[in-house]
Amino acid sequence: MGRRILTTDPTGRAAAAERAVVSGHLHRLAGLPGTALGANTRPARLRHRSFLAWNYWWQAHLLDCLLDAELRAPAEIRRITIGRVVRGIRLRNLGRWTNAYYDDMAWLGLALERAERLFGLGRPAAVTTLVDQLLEAWTAELGGGIPWRRGDEFKNAPANGPAAILLARTGFLDRAVATADWIDRLLRDPVTGLIRDGARPDDRPGADPIRIEPPIYTYNQGVVLGAELELARRSVSGDRHAARVRHLVDAVANALSTDGVLHGHAGGDSGLFTGVLARYLAFVARSLPGDDAANARTRTRAAVLVRTSADAAWTGAARSGRDLTFAPDWAHPARPPARRNAERDLSVQLSGWMVLEAAATLDR
Repeated sequence: MGRRILTTDPTGRAAAAERAVVSGHLHRLAGLPGTALGANTRPARLRHRSFLAWNYWWQAHLLDCLLDAELRAPAEIRRITIGRVVRGIRLRNLGRWTNAYYDDMAWLGLALERAERLFGLGRPAAVTTLVDQLLEAWTAELGGGIPWRRGDEFKNAPANGPAAILLARTGFLDRAVATADWIDRLLRDPVTGLIRDGARPDDRPGADPIRIEPPIYTYNQGVVLGAELELARRSVSGDRHAARVRHLVDAVANALSTDGVLHGHAGGDSGLFTGVLARYLAFVARSLPGDDAANARTRTRAAVLVRTSADAAWTGAARSGRDLTFAPDWAHPARPPARRNAERDLSVQLSGWMVLEAAATLDR
């Protein structure tokens, strides 16, 4: 653990990112033994260190990053930490796995399903509970899909994308296909090929009954790549889904990267957006099926985006001794974490860790 980290070594870089996030953000929940959660900020303000304020879906990505690290370098102490984070999430969520947001529940379901499938460290009953929530949320309004949160009419890619990934992985292929098709039909921009944010009813006189929310976020491209990739691998309509993966990777490369570096956002929730895209680009690079030239080209292009972004995130990180801080936009140098900048946020640091783990998987 104390060896010098070579800047050209993807495995060493990922290990350094793990140490920085774990040492800078992990705390016990209310001092309880056998628990751990990631504080929203570093240095942690009192309400973050005590978890009076927390972010459920950030913890799901913390758990996923720990699982990435366990695949990279198995260690008993990390498995203990994974168990503590799972326990901490449930306790902080007042003994429940569910909440009001379907995107949150999909992300936790994905992390718990993966923890169980890979290491036997998940909670199968919790995954079943979360999957049931997603299945029950489907409605015919707007042509299908699930809402962003309970009681809301807004249906968006951040909820439907991860839901489709989880449904595909847990055997609900028909619903996963229907969800992916709904996203492609309503949310894909016909000009850029990118995925727009969401759709809502529009009852204004003379208006189209469905209003599309046009913002483009890196996050939404990542979740749709993940969903389409799962279906390219598992569905009888796999060729259709593989074609969508190819088109979306090209659209991301053309419009959401500069010199091969994925575009960043800011702090808060948006700090996680580009890390999510990097994660699923790496999955595409490793797992898009097919020996034809078109799919091989897509795998290569996805890998280049991940590696180039990881290089930028690493090179631009701020360093103080063994501390490592990533920027919210990897094309720009990071600042040391402070109260008024995005670098203090767990979301931003998880994104940096995520892209370095993603790059390390490409060399394994």
